[in-house]
Amino acid sequence: MTPVERFAREWGRSVHDASYVLLTGAERDAFFVDLTKRIAAALTAELFDPAVGYQVGVDLASTEEIAPEALGRTITELSTRLLSTLDLSGVVGRERVTALVEALSMGYSTALHDHTLDRQEAVRRADIVARSEAEQALRRSEERLRHAALHDSRTGLPNRAQLTQWLGELRTDPAAPARFGVCLIGLDRFRAVNNSLGYAAGDRLLAAAAERLADLPEGVACHLGGDEFALLVRGTTGPEDAIKPADRALAALRTPFEVDGHELPMSASAGVVERAVDDGDPADALRAAAMALHWAKVDGRDRWRFFDEERNARAVARYRLSAAMPGALARGEFGLAYQPMVNLATGAVVGVECLARWDHPELGRLLPGRFITLAEDSGFILPLGMHLLEMACRQAVRWHGDGGEPPFVSVNLAARQLCHPGLAAEVAVVLDRVGLPPHRLQLEITEHAAMTAEGDAVDNVRALAGMAVRVALDDFGTGYCGLSYLRRLPVQAIKLAGSFVAGLDGDGPTGRTDEAVLRALIQLGHTLRLTVTAEGIESEHQRARLHALGCDLGQGWLLGRPKPSFP
Repeated sequence: MTPVERFAREWGRSVHDASYVLLTGAERDAFFVDLTKRIAAALTAELFDPAVGYQVGVDLASTEEIAPEALGRTITELSTRLLSTLDLSGVVGRERVTALVEALSMGYSTALHDHTLDRQEAVRRADIVARSEAEQALRRSEERLRHAALHDSRTGLPNRAQLTQWLGELRTDPAAPARFGVCLIGLDRFRAVNNSLGYAAGDRLLAAAAERLADLPEGVACHLGGDEFALLVRGTTGPEDAIKPADRALAALRTPFEVDGHELPMSASAGVVERAVDDGDPADALRAAAMALHWAKVDGRDRWRFFDEERNARAVARYRLSAAMPGALARGEFGLAYQPMVNLATGAVVGVECLARWDHPELGRLLPGRFITLAEDSGFILPLGMHLLEMACRQAVRWHGDGGEPPFVSVNLAARQLCHPGLAAEVAVVLDRVGLPPHRLQLEITEHAAMTAEGDAVDNVRALAGMAVRVALDDFGTGYCGLSYLRRLPVQAIKLAGSFVAGLDGDGPTGRTDEAVLRALIQLGHTLRLTVTAEGIESEHQRARLHALGCDLGQGWLLGRPKPSFP
């Protein structure tokens, strides 16, 4: 081993001990041999140039893993061992070694400083790049979140939130058109698809419907949830510009869909509104379209309805009336009017029909036509009906006959009451509580309710008959001629519709036809051993003809108008 190699090895090991050199042993020895040879050549050169030491310092610092402590080890090695190891003690002066070490130190320090600055600049640039990438990723994430928040995941269409935002922007955007339209579309009988084929098939049907609506040339299609879609039409000039897209949408949805191997015939209904942007809050257009969609479904489905302010006002009034019923019942605003039922042969009052009345604090006395249907639709007919039934039964307990049987009380039952599973038991409780004999209570059900009676309704009629409560069919003769319901329902009476009675005053074929119908219905009732009552008797001629035809009982304005009390 040469003196140069020996010194280089010791120098490299000394530096390695003070830091970490990312070199193999052979690579490290070769690196420091090269540095040593350059230093030795500079020291022994005839013209001494300390700049060699500066470059050696730069090269030494270029090994990134060498720590600053390596410079101290280097200075020690060069100052104390270099000349003796290389046998240059008598050849090279100490002043050259000192100058070379100073130059090496300066080169090392300068290179290390520059390297540090480069590192800092690299870090700064990396930070800038990282911040930029983070901001871009955040923007992309925000865009994805915004898209997810404003679009439906099943169909990919804009959702209700997006539509509401667009409607809000119509008034705030100066570039927005002056008029717009909204078509709210609901698939008819969509629930049947979910129930029969499953929710996954229902989702695929919604996606297919969304594709068809998105392909329509006018309007922007949105999916509002469930089976409801919407078309937003900007820049309309009148109702027709919103009605035409609704027509096209309904036509597009009438073509059967192929879902999971099933051909599904579908239809849809639509509610349409078209108005000026300044005509109220544009977001209210969605509510108006929803009301119009409800009308389309009520009117038979597979059609559109245009929002009408007058019809909406009537609907709002009906809703308010319906909502006021529970409070009105608690305040005792519901009552009864009493109309006598007269034996046409003797003129005696044998029964009294109890007719519902509502003493509304603002609208006055309301007849059943104003509120009974509302009570049925909301389900409130059940508590209201039992309240009126008990009121009628309590009143009947106070009546006394003139030497004979006091009149029975007749109370109307709605179809929803008839189907209520606990009806018969509740009637029994009322009769027991007020002390009214069951045979003095007659419950009237419409012929239509009797024709469609099944399950609980049939059980209720049979249970009531078993309790000796009379059951009468109201409006008899207005239904179809399939009278099989008379075989399975134990009724005791029929009430002939007033429209037939009114015909008795007419001349010509119509009057003769009505009389013939009445004769047949009365004979049918008597054949079945039923009591027959005629409603709507308003003239003496009508009373006389009905008596001649054998009708048992009658009621109407001729025989007694409804009164707040009886007798």
